Amino acid sequence: MKAFARVFQGTAFTARSPKEIEILKDYLFCLNEQGVIARAIAPDAADYASLRDAYAGTAQYHRLAPGQYLLPGFVDLHVHAPQWAQSGTALDIPLYDWLHTYTFPLESKFADPDFAAEVYEDLVSALLANGTTTALYFATIHKESSLLLAEICARKGQRGLVGKVVMDDPAQNPDYYRDADAASALADTEAFIVAVKALAKTAKQGVYPVVTPRFIPSCTDEVLKGLGELAAKHDTHVQSHCSESDWAHGHVLARTGKRDASALRDFGLLGDKSVMAHCNFLDEDDAALFAETGTAIGHCPISNAYFAGSVIPIARWIDKGVEVGLGSDVSGGYSPSLYDNARQAVISSRMLEDGVDPSLPADARGVPASRITIDEAFYLATAGGGEALSLPIGRLAEGYAWDAQIVDIALAGARLPVFGEGEPLHEIFQKIMYLVRPENIREVWVQGERVHARA
Repeated sequence: MKAFARVFQGTAFTARSPKEIEILKDYLFCLNEQGVIARAIAPDAADYASLRDAYAGTAQYHRLAPGQYLLPGFVDLHVHAPQWAQSGTALDIPLYDWLHTYTFPLESKFADPDFAAEVYEDLVSALLANGTTTALYFATIHKESSLLLAEICARKGQRGLVGKVVMDDPAQNPDYYRDADAASALADTEAFIVAVKALAKTAKQGVYPVVTPRFIPSCTDEVLKGLGELAAKHDTHVQSHCSESDWAHGHVLARTGKRDASALRDFGLLGDKSVMAHCNFLDEDDAALFAETGTAIGHCPISNAYFAGSVIPIARWIDKGVEVGLGSDVSGGYSPSLYDNARQAVISSRMLEDGVDPSLPADARGVPASRITIDEAFYLATAGGGEALSLPIGRLAEGYAWDAQIVDIALAGARLPVFGEGEPLHEIFQKIMYLVRPENIREVWVQGERVHARA
């Protein structure tokens, strides 16, 4: 019998497709030394009982308790790591004012590595406690503290994709917080890429450097072109903001004569390892460009409710073949939980479909065929995020990393309303997605290693 590093026994929920949840009842999940699922074995398999019995009672065997279920770890496609220090602050003012009054002054403090360490240590722990096993991070313009974030991810066991932010345009950025010029921004970015790739050799789960222009309004053409060239040279992921708000979208159009998506493409910043946050003002041509290049949308529903001035038609873009995952956008989004963001994704889609202006007749109030279900939102938080990053994560299936949450619905003080015997498992899954709180997440695993546990 083949030796496995770990064997888990329990019922799991995983996304087979954007609209289909697969329920794996009482499966065995057998992990290899690399923390990858080598086999997922159904109870009716010929060797199920013999393999279970061989491992039962050993340190490698983990059987879930009654009331516990397995979900894939969440993939957060948009986190502003330094902004964890201001989460829940000043969400009542416009985006431009919010950035210049609160966000840029805060991010400038990350020149101090001690301050950066305090915030980043707490953030990574908080995200793991909320079931987020992979996070795509904006750091700050500071190379040293950005590398520190990657080091913290590596040490704590989270799969971190980290970008040193670039913002060099003196016309749009404050004197106290910007790259000195395009040349230094590009040099620091390349040094950061090399350092993170070296660090990745010591991290089982992987850490990754990300080319990160904040967004076109904050960057000169010279630096945007250079960043596209660096991404190609080093084969890195790319992230930025795209068409987030009326102001940002209009600024790019006025400056470049192009829509945001086309401008990003021309700078070499769209591709199958690119994730663009928000994208609320894409049109049909933009979406086709995203689908053609493999560029993904990081959908941030809570943040969009505060700053975007619109609801993005996620259902339509998925139908057009655009890859979409979910992002918290800490701190434009106040919650670090992708459970909260999945719920808001459903709510926002319903509001888009049904409309919000009661002065209009019902049949003219909304945008038809816009709603998504909680099943689809779960896909965005898991498999959709993995596909957006072109990594084998986000599913509990053979060949995928063992990134998993163990959720307890029978926990004293946080019990979910499941009564009696025989409630359909799909209904239990829906209750988990709508009602779970952080205390229900008992353990979190990344690449076969336990990285979070509650007593």
